[in-house]
Amino acid sequence: MEEHRMILKDVFGESSDSEDDEQLKQQIQSEDPNGDGQSQLILEKSPSWERVSEINGLWICRDLLSPQQQSSLLSSIKDEGWFTEVSHNQAMRFGNLPAWAIELAKLIREVVHYIDHDSEFVDITTCCDDKDASFFPSNLFWREPLFDQLIVNVYQPGEIIAMTVLASDYVQGICAHVDLMRFEDGIAIVSLESSCVMHFTAVESEDGIIGKQSGIDPGLAKIPVHLTPGSLVLMRGEARYLWKHEINRQPGCQTWEGRDIDQKRRTSITLRKLCPNE
Repeated sequence: MEEHRMILKDVFGESSDSEDDEQLKQQIQSEDPNGDGQSQLILEKSPSWERVSEINGLWICRDLLSPQQQSSLLSSIKDEGWFTEVSHNQAMRFGNLPAWAIELAKLIREVVHYIDHDSEFVDITTCCDDKDASFFPSNLFWREPLFDQLIVNVYQPGEIIAMTVLASDYVQGICAHVDLMRFEDGIAIVSLESSCVMHFTAVESEDGIIGKQSGIDPGLAKIPVHLTPGSLVLMRGEARYLWKHEINRQPGCQTWEGRDIDQKRRTSITLRKLCPNE
C-alpha cells in the first residue's frame, strides 16, 4: 500500500482536495471534549453492514443513527455557530474535537466492533476475499484517538463545493478526489438529511489504472453507492487510496433504481486521523 501512496503523490501531488496548507496549519481547537454533557449517541439496534463488492475496503452501515439521533446531531452542529452566514458551508477542526464528534467516533468504533467480532451480525468469511478479510485492522481500530480531524460540509441544492484543484469543471456536490495523503488509512463519512449517490472511480496514472496492480478491473465504470440519512461509509485500504469518490448533484446524475433523488440540503461529517508529525 505504501507503493500506491507514492504513486498517488506523483499523480495528485501532496494535496488531492481543496484543503490547502494554510487550512491544515490552522490553530488547534481548544474546545472541552466533555463540556456538552451526556451524549445521546448510543447503539440502538444491531448494525446492518453492506460491503460494496467491486471495491475492497468499502463498507456501508445503514441506519447508524436513528432519526432522533440525527436531529440531535444536527442541533449540536448548529449550536457550534459555524454556519451562521449563507456563504459558510464548511467547517474544519483539528486536535481536540467537539464532544459530539468524539461520541460519534466512539459509536463508529462500537459498530466496527460488532462486525469484526460478532458473527451474529455478519459472517465476514463469506462476504470478503482474502485481502479484505479483516474488516478494520487492529492497528486502525485501536489507535488513539480513532480520529482527530473533522470536516462538516453543508450542501444546499445547486451549491458547488470543489474538493480538488485538479478539476476544471466543478460539479454540484464534491468533485472526484482521493483524500490527502497526510491522513492515515481509515476514513469515516456520516450522511445526514438528504440522501445522495456517491460515485467511485478507480485512480489513474500515466501508465493507466493504478488499481490494476491490485486486480481492479480497468474496465469498471463509476460504481454508484446510495447514501441514506443516518448512514456511515467506511473507506480503508484500496477504497481509501485507489478509488476517487465524488457526488455530482447536477440534474440527471442523482438517480437510484431508475428514480431521481429529490435534492434537498445534505450535511456530511467526515472523520479522519492525521499522520504522525503532520
